Amino acid sequence: MVNIRRATMEDAALIADMSRETFYDSFAKQNTKADMDIFLAEQFSRDMLLKQVAEPSNIFFIAYENEQPAGYLFVKEGSHSQADFTNPLEISRLYACKQFIGKGIGKKLMQTAIDYATASGNDAVWLGVWEHNLRAIQFYTSFGFEKFGEHDFLLGNDLQRDWLMRIVLI
Repeated sequence: MVNIRRATMEDAALIADMSRETFYDSFAKQNTKADMDIFLAEQFSRDMLLKQVAEPSNIFFIAYENEQPAGYLFVKEGSHSQADFTNPLEISRLYACKQFIGKGIGKKLMQTAIDYATASGNDAVWLGVWEHNLRAIQFYTSFGFEKFGEHDFLLGNDLQRDWLMRIVLI
């Protein structure tokens, strides 16, 4: 049984560790070790991730399957320069732990994000996704997300392209 709850500061270390683990599991095969090491050290250090959880404007949810951490969601208020909405919610991260991929964790986390945005009066939800992450793009499309732009994403020394995708709620 999957249970999702809003995270608290007591969950900061768990979220930081899941963040690093899921990012590495998701992208290490498609990127060089050097680029992954640089990115994890500069942008995904444990200290930086702990500070993200402490930031009051950052909202985290943790998914559990049978009381075992299975994934997490990180959302925040905010817009991208290409997103022309008044009050959008950004999905900054949505990850399932490797051993739980394919068990519906991602779907439940996405529904949590959409439900949270709807309850908060957001007019859209948006996110960035690596253009080569076809599985994630298909997943987001299945929820009604559509591409509205692109932007650069630097992973280590490798300049990559992210698609910007959104779903209109109102």
